Amino acid sequence: MRLNFRFKYMLTALLLMVASVGFAWKTFAHHELAYADDGTPIQTVADEYFVTIYDQGTTLTVKTGTATVAEVLERSEIQLVETDLVEPALDAVIEGDYNINIYRARPAIVLDGVEKHYVMTASYDPEQIAREAGLTIYDGDEFVQEFNGNFLQAGAASTYRLVRNGGRSLTTEESIPYTTETRLDYNLPKGETYLEQAGEEGKKTLLYKIEFQNNVEVKRELVSEEIKKQPVTEIMVVGAKKAIAPERAKCAEWARQAGVSEGDLQAALDLIYHESGCRVDAANPSGAYGIPQALPGSKMSTYGADWETNPVTQIKWMAHYVTARYGGWNQAMAYWWKHGWY
Repeated sequence: MRLNFRFKYMLTALLLMVASVGFAWKTFAHHELAYADDGTPIQTVADEYFVTIYDQGTTLTVKTGTATVAEVLERSEIQLVETDLVEPALDAVIEGDYNINIYRARPAIVLDGVEKHYVMTASYDPEQIAREAGLTIYDGDEFVQEFNGNFLQAGAASTYRLVRNGGRSLTTEESIPYTTETRLDYNLPKGETYLEQAGEEGKKTLLYKIEFQNNVEVKRELVSEEIKKQPVTEIMVVGAKKAIAPERAKCAEWARQAGVSEGDLQAALDLIYHESGCRVDAANPSGAYGIPQALPGSKMSTYGADWETNPVTQIKWMAHYVTARYGGWNQAMAYWWKHGWY
């Protein structure tokens, strides 16, 4: 009797344990958890990514859906100042596991002779820091990092002394603006646009000869210019497909079947309607016949034995005619406007 009781007790406990594990597994499988540095669980959902933020020796991992770097930092309540540097850029879109590096601005001092320049910077490159301070760096100039002897005056600022070595030339890098090109797309409805190719600035290196008076630059002369990277043209596609009037829709379909492009369609329809109203059996006492008013109509037999009744055959012949004689539909239409016939 005692054995049965123990067996039933153990069996019940085992079943409860299995159910508990199953419940926990089910909960884990449906609600994956990520943890912040302080151990706080972050519940995740599908189509989200891990983002790790590195900020002055601290690390924070969060999960997010598609968002920009700026949005993730804002949601994480991370404050920035204007001189802080963030990589990747704030407008970069996060789509996948990602790392964000924050470089906090700090005070720096650049000594140029007797002049002292203070700047807040996130850079550790002395030349870049000097440029941020508004200084011109000539070829041959050097930097020496100095120890802050007067801590109360300099504070925690890094100090760099600019050593002018009498450079008489200056090398600079400049951007080359890209141009924007517009391409008409007659298969795209009028008013619609899209970016086919993003523009990219180019880069060029300029070498100047510098003239000084009393150690002050008074003149610079361009010696050479070298293209490092050609700019990439931005291409915007603009829809040029005009709406076809309902009464011309059937004729337009025949023209398309005959191989008339969307870019030529309006001119083709105008010419067709001026000639015959797009009537397959349009006849003229002169002997001209059909949609193109071919004279004689039997000329169209080169494009099909059904030339008398098939509008597509007639327009195929017409397309060949206007291309051979005028160079295309638009040119033929221009001729018609000038002379009243083609």
